[in-house]
Amino acid sequence: MDKLVIEGGVSLKGAVSVSGAKNAVLPLLAACLLTNERCRIKNVPNLRDVNTMVKILRSLGACLEFSNGEVMVEAAKLRNLAADYKLVSTMRASFCVLGPLLGRFRKAKVSLPGGCIIGVRPVDLHLKGLRALGAKIDIQGGYVVTEARELRGAGIYLGGVFGSSVLATDNVMMAAVLAKGKTVIESAACEPEVVDLANFLNKMGAKIRGQGTPSIEIEGVRHLHGTDYQIIPDRIEAGTLLLACAITKGDCFIKGAFKEHLSAVLDKLWESGVRIEDADGGLRVARPRKNLKPVNITTLPYPGFPTDMQAQVMALMSVTPGISVITEKIYPDRFMHVAELNRMGARIMREGPHAIVQGVRGLSGAPVMASDLRASAALVLAGLAAKGRTEVSRIYHLDRGYENLELKLQKLGARIWREKE
Repeated sequence: MDKLVIEGGVSLKGAVSVSGAKNAVLPLLAACLLTNERCRIKNVPNLRDVNTMVKILRSLGACLEFSNGEVMVEAAKLRNLAADYKLVSTMRASFCVLGPLLGRFRKAKVSLPGGCIIGVRPVDLHLKGLRALGAKIDIQGGYVVTEARELRGAGIYLGGVFGSSVLATDNVMMAAVLAKGKTVIESAACEPEVVDLANFLNKMGAKIRGQGTPSIEIEGVRHLHGTDYQIIPDRIEAGTLLLACAITKGDCFIKGAFKEHLSAVLDKLWESGVRIEDADGGLRVARPRKNLKPVNITTLPYPGFPTDMQAQVMALMSVTPGISVITEKIYPDRFMHVAELNRMGARIMREGPHAIVQGVRGLSGAPVMASDLRASAALVLAGLAAKGRTEVSRIYHLDRGYENLELKLQKLGARIWREKE
């Protein structure tokens, strides 16, 4: 098992590129199951989660080649329509093979999902949407077993207790593209990754309109064909790199950081006093002219402040003078990083779905342990700003969602490296 070692106190400088979006490529890979023709996906990051999805598709009988940022998928002769617990339990996004298997073959058996321990994340909206299309669904031995004589378009409302669901929108959309008639998904997720999936499906011959809005219309077609497609840059990685520069008072150009994908994050960084400028193909973070100011943040479905950036901005606010309040409305239990940041000298108190952050003058390096993917990133950011040596254990979480993060930070001048524990 690896750990990251960080000698903090260096202001980051230089330029670095953002990898392809993890949360876009995973459903795109699943969508390749909808056709018997070859698909080629470009700008694919070499991540633990991507490799897990590759294993799942191979276990179903698909042929895949993954090298140099490209994945070739051919699912002409699937020998198995059951996604195994041992793989699906490690990554929640793998549950999105359910929709395309049901859409193309009218039956599927998929294990209930796993992933990061950040609170209860049920699949009721997925099942609600697929039932509305005509699927019969049973839960048997920890698996979702579903079949349908035919799928028919329907009006489907996918709003949940904490807002819309990205993966439920993905699953229902992928099943509906091969259903008879018209499907309208109301309270659909609006994230750029959902738009990317819809655009990919349209290149395959689907008829989808309204992606990026709460109302998506899908006119079913008889079959889809193969295509080539390049996925969008990862907005969460881009935001993490922007915050790495801000927390070290650096001056960096982040290529592939798109303003239109990060509007809520940028709004809070601007409010805090971080200097961010448009640049050709990305964003530049400049050294602040004065101390940053605290901000209050509430996570919300897109285009609101993303829950996947909550931990990282908490690290920044922990060294920002004043008091910030961070409210988590998507996953109210997603605060496992609080205790580890406090070990480094932060002053953070949790009250229910709220974290009250009183900024301190500086953090001290310490051995800390990652609990989930984005908590890992927050601890790395804290280590970059801290005085002394920080060791972040359990970084297999980090490897699920960030491609060579330590190498990118090294390129910006950070003193960070990987060691065996």
